[in-house]
Amino acid sequence: MKSIFIIGAGDRGSGYAAALRKWPERVRIVGVAEPREAYREAFVREYGIPADNVFACWRGAAERERFADAVLICTQDALHADPAVAFARKGYHILLEKPMATTADDCRRIVEAVEVSDVLFAVCHVLRYTPYTHRLKDLIARGRIGDPVSIQHLEPVGYAHQAHSFVRGNWRNEAESTFMLLAKSCHDLDWLSYVMGQPIRRVSSFGSLFHFRPENRPANAAQRCTDCALAGDCLYSAGKVYSEIFNHDIAPAVLRIVNPDTSEEALREALRTGPYGRCVYACDNDVVDHQVVNMEFGNGTSGVFTMTAFTEMHKMRQTRIFGTRGQIVGDGESLDVHDFLTDTTERIAGLADSAAWEGHGGADQNMIDAFVDALESGDQNILLSGPEETLMTHLAVFAAEQARREKQVVEID
Repeated sequence: MKSIFIIGAGDRGSGYAAALRKWPERVRIVGVAEPREAYREAFVREYGIPADNVFACWRGAAERERFADAVLICTQDALHADPAVAFARKGYHILLEKPMATTADDCRRIVEAVEVSDVLFAVCHVLRYTPYTHRLKDLIARGRIGDPVSIQHLEPVGYAHQAHSFVRGNWRNEAESTFMLLAKSCHDLDWLSYVMGQPIRRVSSFGSLFHFRPENRPANAAQRCTDCALAGDCLYSAGKVYSEIFNHDIAPAVLRIVNPDTSEEALREALRTGPYGRCVYACDNDVVDHQVVNMEFGNGTSGVFTMTAFTEMHKMRQTRIFGTRGQIVGDGESLDVHDFLTDTTERIAGLADSAAWEGHGGADQNMIDAFVDALESGDQNILLSGPEETLMTHLAVFAAEQARREKQVVEID
């Protein structure tokens, strides 16, 4: 049986831990590091972690002899590089939440440590692990649309998700986390490269923080939603957003971020005093709320990626691929394959293991399954992205953000 140490008991760490429960005879969680006492204690109770393997900081675990086969690193974005390097040097196999790191140099540092230590390594590019993606790749490989020439891809963030995570939440401010494209969409650019079977070579990009700005704040709006006379008519009222979440399947995961105590009374208190009750036009957010990336792949094919906050909630990504003999239109759950020669369209449906909001359409579980298989076999190829390939797609993300800021086309070295 393989043993796993989890760093970060928040949303992603808890979600992956729950996915590991599918394999009680193959893997067990033996330790946790989490600075927030309430989250740490809840995780310890949930998984029966022995006291010797409970840490407020990952550094305490890194100072010990290796006590697990693998580590899942689910810390905040800017806190990925140091633990990844430290635990690679200790000989731990690593599953690292995306993004790999918040600078290109730190990404390279991680890859070097992993390769020198010869450990299994994957970043959580979960979009690669969906049945939808597998079928799409197979259709392209079998030549159903001839040679793919261009691709359009939409990430519909959702208006309330933007407010929750990128205006009020942990990823709202670049100095505290990182820029929006890296935090939210690094696995979209990774997925585009994976689907097209080519590295991204040149990029341009446009985007800004358009809406969630102080000048768009309604007259007489209060600092907090719980004190605001306009809350009843506000799209982003925290009371409205989180009350609706209570009645939705994603409630436990989202509400645990607002407060580890997910009772309605605790939620009301958190909105009255905590960051998730702030007016969306009076926060310290500075990340973009819309962005477009234009890209050229290594063989001369092209792509366009759009990330926008201003969509309805709980929708999967949407993609169009244009080939020399046909085209494919997909929405994360189904694929419409049109053949130019016969002028017919085939619908391939039922390609999502679960709804969009449930573990990325089932991809979280599929990725964890692959990681467990890789641990048992020692085969890096079971993991759908290795360190060098992940480094390349991250460099494309850094280049796209450089292109947006500097208003130029940037080549990826």
